[in-house]
Amino acid sequence: MTNPTGRRRAPAMSPEQRREMIVRSALPLVVEYGTSVTTAQVARAAGIGEGTIFRAFGDKETLLAACMAEAARPDDTLAHVAAIALDVPLEERLIEAAETLRGYLARMGAVAGALAASGGLRRDPRLLGAPSEASGASEEGRGAAETPQRALSGREASMAATRDVLSGLFEPERDGLRLPPERLAEAFQFLILASGRGGSSPLTSEELVDLFLHGALKGGG
Repeated sequence: MTNPTGRRRAPAMSPEQRREMIVRSALPLVVEYGTSVTTAQVARAAGIGEGTIFRAFGDKETLLAACMAEAARPDDTLAHVAAIALDVPLEERLIEAAETLRGYLARMGAVAGALAASGGLRRDPRLLGAPSEASGASEEGRGAAETPQRALSGREASMAATRDVLSGLFEPERDGLRLPPERLAEAFQFLILASGRGGSSPLTSEELVDLFLHGALKGGG
């Protein structure tokens, strides 16, 4: 249904669903404009009135913090990794896991980079993001700034959860591994993190996994 101005009414949904919808609409704009994005731009992208954004989040800073938290939230990524079939070869399992985790890191980096480039990460500690935090309601967002310590705790929890799901990928080969699955999962996790830190010609996921499993020397020597 449209009103006389031509803008469609916001569909009936719960407050949490409405916040999630607004964040999904805002994320591409945040990547493009950083903190310079306007609530009017977000409202147009979401097909809602600008007032709906303020009722949902209170202010733009809280919306941006929710965008950072959503980009950093690893739930869907970890569920994908946990669902990787264990009856395929270990190399294929690790390649799929690497692709999934690197995609997550790229998306999170795009949002964080856009906010940092426009000064947002320095101005508002809530924009540091905490992977374990969900998008908050406006009542929760106003005046409840995310501290660096709390953000660090969220990242540590996310890292631990990632190690847990990666460890499961090594479990079927436990008896033939040189180290326990938990140790290998930690090493593989840090290799993935390091592979995303720039470079003009980054390793592909296939190359990364081959190097991890077989080493740098030809013939395994």
